[in-house]
Amino acid sequence: TSAITTDLSEILPDDQEAKVKELAEVSMGTEISEEDIRNILHLCEEILQMSTYRTQLYEYLKNRMMAIAPNLTILVGELVGARLISHAGSLLNLAKHPASTVQILGAEKALFRALKTKHDTPKYGLIYHAQLIGQSTQRIKGKMSRMLAAKAALATRVDAFGEEGTTTELGIEHRARLESRLKVLEEGVTRRISGTGKAKAKWERYENKSTFQEYSSGADSTLPTAAQKRKFEGGEDNGKPTKKTKVEEAGQEEEEKPKKKKQPSESVEEEQAPVKKKKKKKLEESTAEEVEEEQVEVKVEKKKKKKSLSEGTAQQEEEETPGKKKKKKSTEGEGKHAVLYGRS
Repeated sequence: TSAITTDLSEILPDDQEAKVKELAEVSMGTEISEEDIRNILHLCEEILQMSTYRTQLYEYLKNRMMAIAPNLTILVGELVGARLISHAGSLLNLAKHPASTVQILGAEKALFRALKTKHDTPKYGLIYHAQLIGQSTQRIKGKMSRMLAAKAALATRVDAFGEEGTTTELGIEHRARLESRLKVLEEGVTRRISGTGKAKAKWERYENKSTFQEYSSGADSTLPTAAQKRKFEGGEDNGKPTKKTKVEEAGQEEEEKPKKKKQPSESVEEEQAPVKKKKKKKLEESTAEEVEEEQVEVKVEKKKKKKSLSEGTAQQEEEETPGKKKKKKSTEGEGKHAVLYGRS
């Protein structure tokens, strides 16, 4: 066969060309009729036409999406954005959906099946085909779909209800934040959500790191005192006195001087203490005497009041008694007359 000598570099790459030539030598091969060749050529032309139509359709979709929803297109891409809009019905209907609905849009069947069987609900729907979720690992896909759905909902509302000629600054900013967050999650660095959000947790305890401890040469010294050990570790000479010792001696002398000065002041304070105690005792005794005198005066006044009250009552009784005696005498006399008349 002439397959070895034919040049297939225009149709196939170098690797595939070599493989095709090897297989052409081994395979038996048959003659192709004109009708078969016509059908094969017709099929190839159809494939080329479909590929060109696909490129034209993609360009149209890209231009149309950038005109209708530029921020959503930057976040999720042209194809995923168009699918979301077509599934919701329109851009306004998609803008009315919350972020949780945007996240699982397209997975309604799985959602209701999970609710019916009491299993875990799906984490993503059509948004799964976005580039940011495709880049993330399986462990982070749920988090990334939730964050991307939240940003996509905001971008859709800006595109739907914003003024004409809206810029793509919001979409670019949100995409940059999501990419940085994806990088942080893949590196394994966690951050606090509450508070400043800048404080990072210690990730070292979750990683297995081996620590190497260096041996201190000061432990080999056979010197008796601790001060000489320190000198040995610092590399200082034993013969020369250091500045630290002088400073320490000066500090000790200064501490001893005020102690000596404080001794006479302490003796003066000890002498003043009993004098103060005596004064306090005198004051307490004088106040006690004054209180006793006041109590005696109060008692005397009470006794005088009682005497005056008793004298007043006695005078009233004396004034009332003579009238009563006269009445008694008159009654007695009348009784005697009645007895005498009765007997008679």
